Amino acid sequence: MKFTRRLIGFGLSEKEAQLYLYLLKYDPKTPSPLAKSLKTYCEDVHRTLNSLIEKGMVRPSLDAPTVYAAVDLDTALDSAMKKQESELREMEERKRELQELSKEQKFRPSDEVATFKIIKSVKELVTVSIASANSIHDEVLLVVSELMLVIASFFGINDEMKKLIERGGHSRGIIFDVTYSGIELVQELLDIGEDICIYDGYRGLPSGVLDNKICLSSINVDITRASLNEPISMIWTDDPTYAGYLVANFELLWNRRFQRLCELRSC
Repeated sequence: MKFTRRLIGFGLSEKEAQLYLYLLKYDPKTPSPLAKSLKTYCEDVHRTLNSLIEKGMVRPSLDAPTVYAAVDLDTALDSAMKKQESELREMEERKRELQELSKEQKFRPSDEVATFKIIKSVKELVTVSIASANSIHDEVLLVVSELMLVIASFFGINDEMKKLIERGGHSRGIIFDVTYSGIELVQELLDIGEDICIYDGYRGLPSGVLDNKICLSSINVDITRASLNEPISMIWTDDPTYAGYLVANFELLWNRRFQRLCELRSC
């Protein structure tokens, strides 16, 4: 389970991670026994194999019937890392170009007008989160799912949160949809120094508030893997009114959770 989750952190879907791990453990196979062992359909296996071939993690034989073999782990992970590094370098280059264009245009942003923008991918979310974390002075409030913890752990957001706490800031997090395999991720946040509570049965959407001003609020985060290319829909804004609404919602959840804990302890 841990190995599969780590593979997902390198940009694989759950099906891709399970199939690649199976080939690593049980040697090359044709699609039919793979479908039987993984309890799925041959068409599904073919799609997953083609995706892994594109990622450079599986190679097909030249003879018939085609046999599929897992590329050795080091080579496969190097390929996945190089792809993500290339994507991040492209974003950095676009950022520099936009900064230069901004200087040429002599923009004059006003602090009195709230800014809204839509975040459309996990890659954008990671970039915006890290940039925003560098400007925090006081407190971060987060309501996130276990999958968001995977993203924060693998793509450097937790490192920035650790720096915030080391310079005197504070972070509180409400985590929902936590499974047994997510306990390690929750412990990582506790080790950093964040205050965490687990909220079972939460049916809202993830959100975050930084210094009671900068907000991240989900529209749709129906993702199944921790990949930079996964599409999402989130709102980023520096509107203090909206921040006040999210803060009030967070405090309501936080206090309700601790009230429940007190009731349990008194029983």
